[in-house]
Amino acid sequence: MNDSMLLFSTLALVTVATPGPTTLLALNHGARHGVGAALPGLGGAVLSDAVLIAAVAAGLGSLLATSAAAFELLRWTGVAYLAWLGWRLLRSPDTPMASGQAHATAAPPAHRERPAAVFRRSFTVAVTNPKGYLFFSALLPSFIDPGAPQLPQYALLAAVFAGIDGAVLLAFALAGAGGARRFGSPRALRHLDRASGLALLVLAGGMALWRRGAP
Repeated sequence: MNDSMLLFSTLALVTVATPGPTTLLALNHGARHGVGAALPGLGGAVLSDAVLIAAVAAGLGSLLATSAAAFELLRWTGVAYLAWLGWRLLRSPDTPMASGQAHATAAPPAHRERPAAVFRRSFTVAVTNPKGYLFFSALLPSFIDPGAPQLPQYALLAAVFAGIDGAVLLAFALAGAGGARRFGSPRALRHLDRASGLALLVLAGGMALWRRGAP
């Protein structure tokens, strides 16, 4: 497995760097509330990686691949949650700017979300997406040596994937915060919320139309 770790890391980087729900949330939180406020969301996404890989190691990925009922339950839960998040962003209020401040670098404390809510949002988005389970079910066996103890191998792959995921999401949060410092007028932040909300609704629609076996 050591010889293929570079390949796995490359695949992980390409996967997590592709814009999706967690990257959109990291970008939006960074722009709206600053990098510090986005960190709980990064923690939720990293924990979800560990949960997904542990679930696949325990056979849940195979269950979703063979059980239509389990797959549909998880899929529609994910669709509903993504649609709800998208609607919330579309309807979110403007972030006020401090008096005399040229650019919004962070929302006032009264408008910041609780860290637990930010954590829960990113975690739930990932664990209710059946694509994650099927993706890891297809990917991970290629990097597992069946002749060696499997638990340490899964743990190593989970640590590598989670580390790359956390670094990429941090980069998105930093990009959002940097953009807010430079272009962070209330109107620009409002447009970011609307764009993020619309993107989440599109992703929800895509998941609603997606079927097992589809690429």
